[in-house]
Amino acid sequence: MTQGLLLKNQMPTSEPVIEINKLNFSLNGKNILRNVDLTINQLDSTCVVGPNGGGKSTLVKLILGLLQPDNGSIRLLGRPPQESRSSVGYVPQYTNFDPMFPITVLEVALMGRLGMWGGSYSKTDKLRAMESLAEMEMADYARSKFAELSGGQQQRVLIARALASAASLLILDEPTSNIDAHVEFSLLELLQKLNKEMAIILVTHDLGFTSKFFKSVVCVNRDVYVHPTSEITGEVIQQLYGGDIHMVRHDHRCAEEGHVHA
Repeated sequence: MTQGLLLKNQMPTSEPVIEINKLNFSLNGKNILRNVDLTINQLDSTCVVGPNGGGKSTLVKLILGLLQPDNGSIRLLGRPPQESRSSVGYVPQYTNFDPMFPITVLEVALMGRLGMWGGSYSKTDKLRAMESLAEMEMADYARSKFAELSGGQQQRVLIARALASAASLLILDEPTSNIDAHVEFSLLELLQKLNKEMAIILVTHDLGFTSKFFKSVVCVNRDVYVHPTSEITGEVIQQLYGGDIHMVRHDHRCAEEGHVHA
């Protein structure tokens, strides 16, 4: 695996990657998020969970500076989100592309360099894109057509695209929605490696992701609460989602801890 200097991220020694204070956000007169306080530090691994419509995607858009809070403050990598989001690798839930468009894996990864310096791609851009693909174990597919890859392979390439921007923070929105359990576990292993270099935030409806890999779980349902992973119990899940929750233990994945789906 390539481990060039370009793949190393320069981060402050103590500045939180995300710091939110007393944030409120409403839309069309409806309160979406209220009185949010949230700090995510360097090399944290955080899973964001909550019911549909609870505000998970809104929280991510606020962090990226795509929405503005009614009041309160957000600092992203020590600066306002609009000034620092270029240092954030973001993997959206849905990526629209024409399956007939003959774009290659390398070309997708190079999209992470768009807007870095302007003009055409440089040798540095291509090197960075290839290093990111290598980090995701996809360098051998650089000349392959993106549309011909499996769902899990496409997800790795999209993460490589995010990493190509020299990210100090990686945010993934529902990255396992179209992949099977085996590929899901492989993805978790890759994220664990990346977490040695950067903070990772993963948004999901799947509480099976609250595994020992994640240090904390951010529960979002208008209010936002942060729990250490070890504190996620059936009672916490009941309060978050309401109604009857079906719990499934994945013994094939973890011999010591149960994983919960909602």
